Amino acid sequence: MTSTQRIEDSVRETIISRPDIILDDKDLMHALITANERAMGGNIIDLRGIAMERLEARLDRLEDTHRSVIAAAYENLAGTNQIHRAVLRMLDPVEFEPFLRDLGGEVAQILRVDVIKLVLESVQNDNDPAVKRLGTVLSVAEPGFVETFVADGREAPLRPVTLRQVSTGNARIYGEKAEWIRSEACLKLDFGPGRLPGLLLMGSEDPHMFTPQQGTDLLSFFAGVFERAMRRWLS
Repeated sequence: MTSTQRIEDSVRETIISRPDIILDDKDLMHALITANERAMGGNIIDLRGIAMERLEARLDRLEDTHRSVIAAAYENLAGTNQIHRAVLRMLDPVEFEPFLRDLGGEVAQILRVDVIKLVLESVQNDNDPAVKRLGTVLSVAEPGFVETFVADGREAPLRPVTLRQVSTGNARIYGEKAEWIRSEACLKLDFGPGRLPGLLLMGSEDPHMFTPQQGTDLLSFFAGVFERAMRRWLS
């Protein structure tokens, strides 16, 4: 003779009046399905149970994708705000020397990079007095340097923004900080017809700060603003 254990009346009434509390509880539903499978025995295939397991797996994947999309959206929004703040700070100075000093100072801090360098192609050299005064940010290179530096021995077409990881930075550009650089962003600059190009470099000690898999839209926007600001100074 067997006896069936009944649940308490109050719990039973709660379940009958509000079945949604069980349906919404994932762990509880899983326990009920497992108990049902045990009651049926091992020789019976529960197609409904299999379908529910597949639906649960699909729902888990959907939730993971949803979280990833939200995280990416927040990260992109934070990056956009960061670039906007850097642009506003860059446009504050009304003289060229403070403009470049801020580039290597507060602008670099806002962008959270360890160093920013501006390279201008010119027939002159680093002995120019103006270049010496701004040597911590500005350097002059021979015509053709930008393409050679960005290409780095590759024959692929050059993009406006190149992100890459490096074993060490270029000592000619980064100076004593070169040995600490592990990734860099190379922003090609076009100053208009009749002018040689330039290069804006952002170097970081973090090897994952700039990688080829990252998007370049925000940095392209920053480079475009910087080009226009430089054209004003060069004119």
